[in-house]
Amino acid sequence: MTYHFIHIEDPETLSIKEGEDLTCGADEVVIDVAYAGINRADVLQRMGFYPPPPDASPVMGLEVSGSVRVAGKDSGFSVGERVCALVHGGGYATQSIAKAACTMRIPEGVDDLTAACLPEAFLTVWYNVIVRASLKAGETLLVHGGVSGIGNIAVQLAKAMNCRVIATAGTPEKCEILKNLGADICLNYSESTLTEQCQAQGVMGEVDVVLDMVGGDFEQFNLECLAVDGRIACIGLMRGGQSTIDLTQLLMKRATLTGSTLRRLTPSEKARCFEEVNAHMMPLVATGAMSPLFDRSFDLVQALEAQTYMASGSHAGKLLLKCG
Repeated sequence: MTYHFIHIEDPETLSIKEGEDLTCGADEVVIDVAYAGINRADVLQRMGFYPPPPDASPVMGLEVSGSVRVAGKDSGFSVGERVCALVHGGGYATQSIAKAACTMRIPEGVDDLTAACLPEAFLTVWYNVIVRASLKAGETLLVHGGVSGIGNIAVQLAKAMNCRVIATAGTPEKCEILKNLGADICLNYSESTLTEQCQAQGVMGEVDVVLDMVGGDFEQFNLECLAVDGRIACIGLMRGGQSTIDLTQLLMKRATLTGSTLRRLTPSEKARCFEEVNAHMMPLVATGAMSPLFDRSFDLVQALEAQTYMASGSHAGKLLLKCG
C-alpha cells in the first residue's frame, strides 16, 4: 500500500506525492491521520524561513489526530486506538510517525477534529505559560492573539486556574468571541492604543504573565503593563523580530523575558510536558470544561489554500487539514 503527503515544490507550489507505508521504531507509533493541525511554523517552513531539523521529516505538519496503524513494541499503544500526537514533521499526510511519549489517547466523547486542535497548542501553552512563566492560580494573564489556536487554549486554561485574563484581538467580532471564552477584559488593538485601553480598564502595571506571539512594537507595551516580578513569554514574531524597549522597566519591575520555539525542545522536555498536559489539561477537554476554538478544515490537497487563509489573519480558532 501507499500513503499520500504534501510536498513543497517551491514557496508558492505544493503537490501531493505517494510513498510506501510508514514503519516506526519500538518507542513510536504510525498513525492513520484523520486531521492535521495547521500552524504558522508550517507557513514559515514553506517559505523557507523555518527549515526542519536534520532528524525531522521534511513534510510539513506538527500535530495530528487519528488511529494507531502500527504500534512499536515499547510504545504502550495498541493498533486501532484513537490518538492525537505532536509529530516531528510529517503531519500533512495520510500516515504519520509520532513518538509514544508525545502521543495521547483521545478521551471518549471527543472527536478526531477536536483532538487535532490540541497537541501543539497544549504543549506550547503549558511549556511557556506554566513551566517557563510560572503562571499561578489567581494571577493575571495577558494573551496576545487570543482567538488563535494557541491563544484560545491559554485563555481557557488560565480561567480554569481562576486567573484574571486580558486578551487582545483585532476586530469587535473577535473580542466578542474572547468574552464568550471567558476573557475578563478584551483589548481591540485596531482601536486606541493598548496602553490607553489598559489605563482605562485600570490594569496597567497589574499583569503577572504575558503570552506574546506578536513581538515587534508590542514589546515595550508588554513591559509597561507588567506588575513587579512579571514575566513575558515570547513565542512568535508576527509584528517582527526587532523591538526597541526601555530596559529601565525591566530593572525596576524585576521582569523576566523568556522565549522558546517548539523545535528547540529536547525529547525529554517534550515527554515531561506531555505527561503533565495529559494529567492536567486533557481532563478539562474530557469533561467539557475546555473546548478548543475551531475555525474550519480543508482537504489535504487544499494545503496551500489553507495556509493562505491562515496568513490573511481573518480566522478565529484552529485550522485543520482533513487527511483521512
